[in-house]
Amino acid sequence: MNDNTMSIPHLIMSASVVVQLVMLLLVVGSILSWVVIFQRSIALRRAKQEYNQFEESFWSGVDLNELYREIPADAPRHGAEHIFQAGFREFNRLMPKTRSADTVLEGVQRSMRVAWSREEDRLTQHLVFLATVASASPYIGLFGTVWGIMGSFQSLSMTQQATLATVAPWIAEALIATAMGLFAAIPAVIFYNRLSNNASRLLGKYEDFAEEFHAILHRNLQGRDGKPSAS
Repeated sequence: MNDNTMSIPHLIMSASVVVQLVMLLLVVGSILSWVVIFQRSIALRRAKQEYNQFEESFWSGVDLNELYREIPADAPRHGAEHIFQAGFREFNRLMPKTRSADTVLEGVQRSMRVAWSREEDRLTQHLVFLATVASASPYIGLFGTVWGIMGSFQSLSMTQQATLATVAPWIAEALIATAMGLFAAIPAVIFYNRLSNNASRLLGKYEDFAEEFHAILHRNLQGRDGKPSAS
């Protein structure tokens, strides 16, 4: 048996159509999962940097009205800045309309909750795809494995004498399908867990910020001593 006939490229090219489709699907899934991994890693790293910068500004003692005015109204904001903008906008809208502190605080909390939910959608975007690749790839590869083994038994049934040369190509392509399934699944499951954990920790920081901001507004409303400030 020629060594070239057992090389991986030759086995892939000479594999059955079903196994080739399985391999193609796994390759596409692997490539797309790596695109998601790099894109989400960069996005989460940037989101963490933006949070640290805004938190530093927020706790620097700057007047909250001034901080709010510094945020461009027409530019999309993200993270804690988005939550602050949504809450403070609602605060300014409700203050002239009602004297009830509870009504104002409920409106602020509701607006910040909506903003937090949007940030959750943004930070976890495409992570479901990674989870899908991680869970489905081994089974897709297993399907190619089963198909290759079936082919090897069919080739045995059509020969008078069973030899390694008869079944080796089928077994080899079956094992390649298994390996490609694992190749697609392992990075996807590792980075899904890592990115999900990073997103959860950042969302936890957003939630803590919203609670602290809510407490600041609550203290200012209790005194009714003019407009709120971070001090």
